[in-house]
Amino acid sequence: MLILQLLLLVLITQAGKPDCTPQGHRVLPEMEKDGDLIIGGVFSFHTGQDGYTDSFTKIFSFREFKFAHTMMFAIDEINRDTDILPGIKLGFKIYNDCGSTDILRAVMTLVNGLDQSGANCTKPPTVQAIIGHSGSTPTMSFAKIVGRFHIPVISHFATCACLSNRKEYPSFFRTIPSDYYQSRALAQLVRHFGWMWVGALSNKNDYGINGITTFINAANEEGVCIEYSEAFESTSPYHEIIRIVNIIRTSTSKVIMAFMSHREIRILVDELYRQNITGLQWIGSDAWITDDSLADINGYTLLIGSIGFTVRNAQIPGLDLFLQEVNPSQFPKSIFLKDFWEHVFDCSLNPSEIRKACNGSENLRDVQNSFTDLTDLRFSNNIYKAVYAVAHAINNLLSCDQNKSFNSNSSCLKLVEIKPWQVLNSLQSINFTTPGGENVFFDNNGDSPARYELINLQSVNKGKMKVETIGYYDASFPKGQRERDTYIITYNFWCACIEMVQVPVSKCSESCPPGTRKAVQKGKPVCCYDCILCPPGEISNSTDSINCLKCPIAQWSNTRGDACIPKEIEFFSYDEIMGILLALISLFGVFFTVVIMLIFYIYRNTPIVRANNSELSFLLLFSLTLCFLCSLTFIGRPTEWSCMLRHTAFGITFVLCISCVLGKTIVVLMAFRATLPGSNVMKWFGPLQQKLCVLIFALIQVLICAFWLILSPPFPYMNMDHYQEKIILECNLGSAIGFWTVLGYIGLLAVLCFVLAFLARKLPDNFNEAKFITFSMLIFCAVWITFIPAYVSSPGKFIVAVEIFAILVSSFGLLFCIFLPKCYVILLRPEMNTKNNVCVTHQSRSHSQSQVLGPPRLLGHISHFLKTVYIHILCEHIT
Repeated sequence: MLILQLLLLVLITQAGKPDCTPQGHRVLPEMEKDGDLIIGGVFSFHTGQDGYTDSFTKIFSFREFKFAHTMMFAIDEINRDTDILPGIKLGFKIYNDCGSTDILRAVMTLVNGLDQSGANCTKPPTVQAIIGHSGSTPTMSFAKIVGRFHIPVISHFATCACLSNRKEYPSFFRTIPSDYYQSRALAQLVRHFGWMWVGALSNKNDYGINGITTFINAANEEGVCIEYSEAFESTSPYHEIIRIVNIIRTSTSKVIMAFMSHREIRILVDELYRQNITGLQWIGSDAWITDDSLADINGYTLLIGSIGFTVRNAQIPGLDLFLQEVNPSQFPKSIFLKDFWEHVFDCSLNPSEIRKACNGSENLRDVQNSFTDLTDLRFSNNIYKAVYAVAHAINNLLSCDQNKSFNSNSSCLKLVEIKPWQVLNSLQSINFTTPGGENVFFDNNGDSPARYELINLQSVNKGKMKVETIGYYDASFPKGQRERDTYIITYNFWCACIEMVQVPVSKCSESCPPGTRKAVQKGKPVCCYDCILCPPGEISNSTDSINCLKCPIAQWSNTRGDACIPKEIEFFSYDEIMGILLALISLFGVFFTVVIMLIFYIYRNTPIVRANNSELSFLLLFSLTLCFLCSLTFIGRPTEWSCMLRHTAFGITFVLCISCVLGKTIVVLMAFRATLPGSNVMKWFGPLQQKLCVLIFALIQVLICAFWLILSPPFPYMNMDHYQEKIILECNLGSAIGFWTVLGYIGLLAVLCFVLAFLARKLPDNFNEAKFITFSMLIFCAVWITFIPAYVSSPGKFIVAVEIFAILVSSFGLLFCIFLPKCYVILLRPEMNTKNNVCVTHQSRSHSQSQVLGPPRLLGHISHFLKTVYIHILCEHIT
């Protein structure tokens, strides 16, 4: 850039002198045509370095040569058009140069306007605009300098986003979209196909570095990860190419974004083909994706299947005939046209050559090559539009209405008054439609609208790449509508000559299925991750989910972790083994109680039944039956009625049982009050009083339950606290005070009964219920004392099982301890079931014991006295 600035100063110094003499050798145009106004053009008809040798081999670029003739065709078409620039002839000066230095020298020649004769240059015939160059780097080198002179530069192929900087390049325009849009479109394309793990390659110049940097930034925004990013030039040493090839070989990504020119891609693909590295999906920039010169390389098959964006194709009517009429006689001084002719017809225009002679009478209609091929005029159309843009800008200046915005003091500009800076200003505001129907305009940065075709390289036929348009991209649309796939993409790169419609996969890690989330691997890009199962209660219902979502409180994750399902509602039911077992035990208790009731009814007139208050015995058996049956209400789905029934039925039936047992115990203890046999103490506690006592005790429990049900009754409750994955449907007590009052009242009666029975345990053995009541109450109290901690600590539905178990054990304890010994005597020892055995035996036993003991102590006398009284009362009761 320092050299360029010095050159600029020299030019400015020379411009201040009345006479100027060009320094060094004069640069002559390759092709030129005189006219009233001159448009300059800079192209490179030769390109490339063949291989890695030091010798520079010129390779014909038919595409660049076609660009130049498209420019000449557009100028010729405008000159023949009476609607635009009538009476004015446009001319051109086209330069063919390679390398930034030669290109800059050619451009400065156009800026100086020096003619071939070296005449006085006080008023140089400066060109009105410069068309070119195809490369971004050479365009940048001269566009900054030309901008100081306010001469428009319109490029058809320079796509570097940096050229949109109006401060650096104030006079630059282009008829091709900026790489800013292309790079972002390519990033969205990669994301569209799910290629989240790609490699990035570019050439080491402004075009490649700026383009690939924009692509990487846009890819990161789309969530795409770059495994590697490398840059090289066609002139890079061989070991640098080998290093990049080794990176490609060892990488895990199968998609490569190549932001480079056709020169670099030729060198790279040749080396990949030499080392047999295949199976890659190429994504190309517009600089090489449609270049037919790639069909000549050995590894062209590696590129089949490549996709990329390029400007839309177009048709230019009349261009085919114009190209077919090209002849060396048109521009006798053109060296390249002579070389081109000899190359196409494989002849020599110089008779001294060894090859066959030709004289220029040959016709291009008779041969087929990429120069005359018009199937792909994407970039030639950009040249066509650039020429028409300059023509319309000049035409607007010459129009009186349009001219007022540039020169308010005069009505119309004359042809000799037009200056390049005026053309520059006019270009900024043009808006016209080409003969082909395409709308042309520039934005504030000199850029054209970003409209692309998505193409696919599908085959090579006769040295030409066959491409198919598979989609469109328009940056002016909303983001969701920019990509419009209108064709099916054909992939045939995995296996030669086999077409496959399956999209290739390029990911650092496989997609995480639903039910998992992504966890980034330490020290690696975000696209490299592990799939972690969602914890219980959380789900991910999409692929590659970042987070797991918690299920609602009433739902839980399924086994796959990809959906929330209603939590399992669990309750103690008849469907499980424990429920069935406890129900059978309960029914067995009912059956056994009914059997004992039948035995007692059959032997109701026997002494052993009558001696133990048969009415209380039957009432006790009935209440025990209810106790066994009430345990069944605890099994099954809790409802509002079952919750109220189970606790109240349990409380009342158990109080009824204990009341009967307590009545039996009081009968025995009331006998202690009788000082002599025949005393009438028992008249105050006869059968009626016993029944009334049982009724009062039961009525108290009924009142407690009634208050409980009225104030805060039990109700069904979904317990979600014990288990996260399921709901325990249970009966909420409503009022804990009511429940513990019911249970406490039962416990109070049981303790009272136990104490009274314990005091009466030493009465005569035969038919004495006090011992059995004591033992049964001991079991009852032990069960319900241990029930409390078991009830509090039992999880979920097992709390119901604890209640049922306590009910059954205490019921069986009362049943077996009180009635089983009597059944044994009734059924197996009938000889003991007599009045004499009850009365006489006990009296004699009591008397003999008093003789054996001798003078007893005080307690012994009291016990002997009580036994005697009890026997007397018992015998009277039997009678």
